[in-house]
Amino acid sequence: MFSTLLLLPLFLLNAQDDAYRYREIDSMLTLLKTQKDSSLAYTYMAIFSTLVTRNPEKAKPYLDTVLFKSKSLNNSKIQVLLLKHQGIYHQNIGEYDKALPYYKKVIDSCIANENKPLLQIVYNNMGISQKYLGDLEGAMDSYLKSIEVSKEIGDTDDYRAPSYLNIGQLHAQLGNLEESNKYYRLTEAICLKFNLDYGLAITRSNIAENMMDEGKYSEAIPLYKHALGFFEKSNDWAEIGEQYNFIGEAYFNLDSLSESKSYFKKALQIGNRIKEKKMLMDSFHNLGRIASREGENNNALKYFEESLRIAQEANNNLEMIKIYLDIAEAHASLRQYDKAFEYRKLHFAKYDSVFQKEKVKQFNELEVKYQTEKKEAEIALQEEEINTLNAKSRADNLQKGLFAGGMASAIALSGLLVFGFRQRIKKNRIAREKQEEIYKQEIAHKKKELASQTLHLVQKNTFLEELKESLENLKSSPEKFKIEFRRIVMLLKKEKASDKDWETFKNYFSEVHNNFDQKLKTLYADISEKEIRLAAFLRMNLTTKEIAATLNVLPDSILKSKYRLKKKLGLDKETDLTGFLNNL
Repeated sequence: MFSTLLLLPLFLLNAQDDAYRYREIDSMLTLLKTQKDSSLAYTYMAIFSTLVTRNPEKAKPYLDTVLFKSKSLNNSKIQVLLLKHQGIYHQNIGEYDKALPYYKKVIDSCIANENKPLLQIVYNNMGISQKYLGDLEGAMDSYLKSIEVSKEIGDTDDYRAPSYLNIGQLHAQLGNLEESNKYYRLTEAICLKFNLDYGLAITRSNIAENMMDEGKYSEAIPLYKHALGFFEKSNDWAEIGEQYNFIGEAYFNLDSLSESKSYFKKALQIGNRIKEKKMLMDSFHNLGRIASREGENNNALKYFEESLRIAQEANNNLEMIKIYLDIAEAHASLRQYDKAFEYRKLHFAKYDSVFQKEKVKQFNELEVKYQTEKKEAEIALQEEEINTLNAKSRADNLQKGLFAGGMASAIALSGLLVFGFRQRIKKNRIAREKQEEIYKQEIAHKKKELASQTLHLVQKNTFLEELKESLENLKSSPEKFKIEFRRIVMLLKKEKASDKDWETFKNYFSEVHNNFDQKLKTLYADISEKEIRLAAFLRMNLTTKEIAATLNVLPDSILKSKYRLKKKLGLDKETDLTGFLNNL
């Protein structure tokens, strides 16, 4: 998910600058014939930078050439830039694990030589690779460091926009859509202020992604197409392919399968053309979902397995989580229940490794720590200004007293000023303590939310253990085939967890979400237990697909249930069901 390859110089381009740079490639190629040594190396790197996001494979020969030629140069600046470019190349083709070592070497060099402008860019890029590798805490740390370095060197907001956007993406990945949208809107405002057309296209595409998570598929499509139009004008094939996949996803959710398939195939063609691994992985995965929806489960498996192969090759943990689950469902549809069970186990194991409680806790606390330190720095600056004013006041008052012969008046005035300054310091301390308490409460709330999600996973694992037991009984006692097969079918078709599990979950959920079920029953007396459960899952911001997997039904069944629930609650078409439930 997400448009993420936000290399800072490119992000800062507007449409005119971007087109100009692209036309300049011919001029740079002509210039190569007249250059040598360092000048030649810089020109090769400039051509590589212009091409790498549009067509990494076309850009690579220029990087390889300068790598070869640089061996004879004793130029440390060029060597550091080449490390950065190698990281960028691997990142653009989806080899995130290979990009990281290059970025780390550049960071060490920048810190040693105090090269803060380059350090700010590389921190942001490194965060992107860390995110896809499942290191969400590391990604957050890198983005915040990029922002801090940018402020230290006095950059304007446009230089920090990519990091703001990437933090918004991390929040979206964790389901914190409200917080995510705050960062997206901040980035959008910066792009509009500084006329950053490329950044605006990327940002609006990400805003559309959040709309998709909220079920606003029709509203997301115009934003995706706005981004697509910009990238088509600038011949940015990597981004064109990504937008095709996004638009196809929107049509898929609207059940326009022919439109959806058309966009997914276009994305696959571009992925094959530019050899971009993430685009290929997404396209195969999406075509598998189309095949699965159309009942072509064998074809779906082929697409999913190819997508998984690319994800494993790139060590893309975030995508593997989704692909494992789809492969499991395809096997279940083919009645290959033992394989379905194995892939569900892989899904939950990978999910736990990326989104485990401790990692999410560290992620939240890291951002809180950053916000607290920022407030403390502001307060310290205020106190320093107060001390300066204090000293200046004493000097001024002393001088006035000597001239006027009224020392007593000067002392009285100084005393009043000191009292006023102390009051301001006290207010600042109280404000800081209040802010820190708010942050602590936010962390506590997020811990409870995470516990709700954990209980959800426990319920799922309980179901899988029952399925495993039936399969093992069938394997050890073939004569029990009819009995065990019937039991397996019942397990797969049942629409709810056991009463005990559901009651445990409901009680805990009610505690976290302020008696949510009682509020529903009070407002809508005829609401059923099944509808309350659906409302609870929606309140947890689970997607239609996740709810369907939890209840072991088809996504279409959940869509129909959501429609009936919305109708029972008396909501009109314009009112978002999840938003309504979140406000109860």
